[in-house]
Amino acid sequence: MKYVLFSIIAALSLVFDQLTKLYIDGNFRLYESVSVFENFFHITYVRNPGAAFGMLSSSPWRVPFFLTVASVASLGILWYLHKSEPRDRWLHGALGLIFSGAVGNLIDRVRLGEVIDFLDVHWYQYHWPAFNVADSAISVGVGILIVHTWIQDRAEKRARENNPPS
Repeated sequence: MKYVLFSIIAALSLVFDQLTKLYIDGNFRLYESVSVFENFFHITYVRNPGAAFGMLSSSPWRVPFFLTVASVASLGILWYLHKSEPRDRWLHGALGLIFSGAVGNLIDRVRLGEVIDFLDVHWYQYHWPAFNVADSAISVGVGILIVHTWIQDRAEKRARENNPPS
C-alpha cells in the first residue's frame, strides 16, 4: 500500500507541475505578469537557472550539480520509502510530494537548463522569489514530514514514559 499512495501522490503532483509549466511557457512571454490578487499574488513567468533564491545561478557547474543533487535526493527518498513502515501513510504521502518536486525541477533542468517559475507572492513591492508547483510540493512535503516526525516522536516518548523498562 505504501508504494501505491506514494506513486499516486507523486504522479498527480508531477503531472500538475509539468502541465502548469507547459501552460506558462506556451502562453506567457518571459517576464509577463498577470495580477490575480492585486498587491499580493501574480502569475509571473520567470526562469531560474539557480537554486532557491537564484543561488549558484552563475556557476558553470550548476546544471551538473543540480542534476546530481536531484538524482541522489530522489534515490534517497525511494530508499527511505522502502525502509518505512507500511502503516506510515503520512510519511509516504510526504515523500511522494518531495519526490515529485525533485523530479519536476529535474525535468526542467534536463530539458531547459533552468527551472520555470511563475507563482509570485508579494506584499506590495516586497516580493518572495517566484516559485512553481514542484517547489510547493517539496515545501508541503517537508512540512508534513516535520510535523509527522514531531507527532511520532511525542507518541514514542509517551509510550516509553508509560511503560518504563524493567
